[in-house]
Amino acid sequence: MADYVEMIIMHFWHTVVEMSPYLLFGFLLAGILSALIPQRLVEKHLGGKGILPVLKASLFGVPLPLCSCSVIPVSMSLRKHGASKGSTIAFLLSTPQTGVDSFFVTFSLLGWLFAIFRPVVAFVTGIIGGMLVDIFEQGKEGQTSVLPKCSDHCCNGGKAISRVAGGLKYGFVTLPRDIGRAMLIGLVTAAAITALVPEGYFAEKLGTGIFAMVVMMLLGIPVYVCATASVPVAAALILKGLTPGAAFVFLMTGPATNAASFVTIWRVLGGLTAIVYLATVAGCALLSGILLDYIAAGMNFEIVARPGWMLPHIVSYTSAAVLLVVLSFGIFGRTKPTPK
Repeated sequence: MADYVEMIIMHFWHTVVEMSPYLLFGFLLAGILSALIPQRLVEKHLGGKGILPVLKASLFGVPLPLCSCSVIPVSMSLRKHGASKGSTIAFLLSTPQTGVDSFFVTFSLLGWLFAIFRPVVAFVTGIIGGMLVDIFEQGKEGQTSVLPKCSDHCCNGGKAISRVAGGLKYGFVTLPRDIGRAMLIGLVTAAAITALVPEGYFAEKLGTGIFAMVVMMLLGIPVYVCATASVPVAAALILKGLTPGAAFVFLMTGPATNAASFVTIWRVLGGLTAIVYLATVAGCALLSGILLDYIAAGMNFEIVARPGWMLPHIVSYTSAAVLLVVLSFGIFGRTKPTPK
C-alpha cells in the first residue's frame, strides 16, 4: 500500500512540474484578457441576430476568461441584452471547452496537435450549435427568465490601474479559486490512474474504435470537469491505452456539459434549445474524436509530448511550488463573507 501511495505522489509531482510554468502563464494571460475585455464590450458585439453574432460569440468564447459568476449567468446576460439564442448557445458551447490557461496546459501535457485542435473544435462547435439553434428557433421568441447580471470587476469600467489590479486578481486569485479544487482532484486522479492502471488496460477493455468514444462521451456529458483539470486525466488515460480521439471526446464533453447547465438552459432558453445544445456537443465530440484519431494515425505522434526545448529545472520546480501555493490559496484562502 505504501508503495502505491509513493508512486501516486511521485506521478502527481511530475505532472505538476511539467504543467506549472504553462498554467501560471495562462493565469497571467487570463488576467490580462479579463482586464482588457469587459463584459459590456462583449454584449455590444454579440447583440442582434444572424450569422455574424454567432461567429463573434464562438470566437470570443474560445479564449475569453469569465469572472467568477461563471459562463451561465454571463450568457444569460448576453441574452437579456439582445443576443439571439444562437449566439448565446455559441458562446455557451465554445467558452467552457478551452481557454488561455487550458491551452498552455494542453500543450505542456498533450503536445501541439491537441493544443491547436482543441480550440479549433470549440470554435466550430459553437458555430454549428448557434446556427442550428437559430434555424430551429426561427420565429419562436418566447418569454425567458434570466439570471442576475454579473457585477464583478470585469463587468464595470474604472481606472486603468484598477482594471489591471482587478485582472491580476482574477488571474491569480479568482480563477484558481474557481478551478483549484477541480484541478487538484484532476491531478490526483491522473496520478492514481498512472500508478495503478496496467499498461494498455483501456485499449484491451474498450478497444480503439467508436465504442470507446461513446463510453467517454457518456461519462463526460453528465459530470463537470473543468477544461484545465481534464487535461492531466486525459493524458493519464491515453498512457493507459485510450486512443487520442476517445480522450478528446472526454476533454470536450466534460467541460462543455453537465446536468446543472443543461437544466438551466432548458429552463431559461427552452427545451428545444437545450436538446440542440446537447446534441451538438455529442455529435461534434464523436466526429472530432474520429478525425483526431485519423490525423494521429498518419503522423509520428507522441501522446504525452515534451517540448523540443526544455525549461531549466529551477524554473520548473519553482513554478510547481508557486502553482501549488496559488491553488491552495484559491481553495483554502476564501474571502470572509461580508457581515449583513
